[in-house]
Amino acid sequence: MQPVDFTTLTAACSEIRANWLPSRLEQVYQRDRYTIAMALRTLEQRDWLQISWHPQAAHICIGDPPPRSPDTFTFSQQLIHQLGGLALVAIEAIAPWERVIDLQFARRPGESALYHVYAEIMGKYSNVILTDANNIIITAAHQVSQQQSSVRPIQTGQPYETPPKLTGTVPSLSESQERWQERVSLVPGAIKRQLLKSYSGLSAALLELMLLEANIAPETSTDTLNPDDWRRLFERWQQWLQALDSKEFQPAWTKDGYTVMGWGAAEKVKNIQELLNRYYSNQIDQQLFSQLRHQLSQKLNNILTKLRNKAQTFQTRLQQSDRADEYRQKADLLMAHLQNWEPGMKEIILADFETNLPVAIALQPDKNAVQNAQSLYKQHQKLKRARAAVEPLLLEVRTEIEYLEQVEAAIAQIDTYQTAEDLRALEEIREELIGQKYLEDPEYRSRSANEPPSTNFHRYLTPSGFEVLIGRNNRQNDQLTFRVAGDYDIWFHAQEIPGSHVLLRLEPGAVAEEADLQFVANLAAYYSRARQSEQVPVVYTQPKHVYKPKGAKPGIAIYKQETILWGKPQLRQETR
Repeated sequence: MQPVDFTTLTAACSEIRANWLPSRLEQVYQRDRYTIAMALRTLEQRDWLQISWHPQAAHICIGDPPPRSPDTFTFSQQLIHQLGGLALVAIEAIAPWERVIDLQFARRPGESALYHVYAEIMGKYSNVILTDANNIIITAAHQVSQQQSSVRPIQTGQPYETPPKLTGTVPSLSESQERWQERVSLVPGAIKRQLLKSYSGLSAALLELMLLEANIAPETSTDTLNPDDWRRLFERWQQWLQALDSKEFQPAWTKDGYTVMGWGAAEKVKNIQELLNRYYSNQIDQQLFSQLRHQLSQKLNNILTKLRNKAQTFQTRLQQSDRADEYRQKADLLMAHLQNWEPGMKEIILADFETNLPVAIALQPDKNAVQNAQSLYKQHQKLKRARAAVEPLLLEVRTEIEYLEQVEAAIAQIDTYQTAEDLRALEEIREELIGQKYLEDPEYRSRSANEPPSTNFHRYLTPSGFEVLIGRNNRQNDQLTFRVAGDYDIWFHAQEIPGSHVLLRLEPGAVAEEADLQFVANLAAYYSRARQSEQVPVVYTQPKHVYKPKGAKPGIAIYKQETILWGKPQLRQETR
């Protein structure tokens, strides 16, 4: 992930300063453990200033409005308590080349600041700190005790101390090419590394693009650069410093990230706020997606392993109970041939009533024939009772396994992050598992239980142009089948295989051609656990013939009056 460097921070703050100062602070909302959003209103507009102290994605920019779910973080409540209704009157760097921004709040423009919000955009050391006019800390996003850092503790009631000052040389527009070149090439080495070692305020991403623009490979040794190379590179160096001085930047997407210098641009962006908001929202969502998918997959795997072992134990006990009649038969034989028993016998062989074949009966030598028969009758009764007790338990475990395999199949379908909707679909699965008591996460702030599931279904068009909707998780499957489906639609599902509910939408009087049905069957096969198979049995029926058993878990449905088609997952078409 590309970190916010001094250049990006300067560009972002310059644009915010130009368009959102002065402004009134109306609201503060904390999105997550690392991000706050401040509602700023100017005479022309109202927007959300987003400040993040995420260890890998710390940034400041104008972002999206926050969700409607309640904010339960105390940090945001402390901020709005102190700053609500005040004016943001200044956004300044605390010192040249420092990545700490001082947001100053006063009663009205032109008055001295009553409060300061220090946004420290410094990688893993990032923080957001609120102080009063005398720079006494009121609250901080991340408090640092004396034990954690003797160099710079950050605690409520203590004076705010700025981060340690930069020790390296800072770049200057007035420096000549000769002096600059001499400093960089004093010790031979890769040009990128030497620039990073020689000057403060640089980042690896900035230098990669600067060298690319100068047509020099980053690993080129300084002692192999010719005068023309040095000249081209110094021109880019000066161009960078002039942009910082004039506050004129060119935001754009690059092949691997973004730039505010226009170097290596693959696609230009209208403003820096949009660039940073999209980049870091996307990067954090990708990170959350990977973590959440791994967490859910591991948890499900562990639960399913235990349930399958339990089911196997019950199955073994049922197989043992299948021998109940065998014990009764032996007891009957023994009672019918009491005269054949002799004291001290360990085994007796008697002819079967029906087949006349010999049956060996193990005996306890310290008991007589009647007592041995009674033991066999007791074993028969015990095994019969075991079957009556075990069968419902096995059914319950198998139902649970079926449900969790359905969840597992939904997670398998959401295999890569492409949009924020993929993360939302995974979050819905997490909410569902928390609701079903499979997950406990005290740090997780669940959305309102009344919030409806999202409707970001997979969407396709059949050859005839009919819309196809596909659930991405169990909550969406229920929504699709029991809320969205209309009388004229057709419902599809892989037969007895965990997978998504699929809905072919039809208008009154419309008739789906055979090609449409096959197209949807292919999709139902693809969005099932049997995705890797060549052919998958797929059932389809009218939604009115699909039912949810009373008390069934999300995503579970039974159907009747179905027709079977063979779906071919590999023929799924990307017609969206």
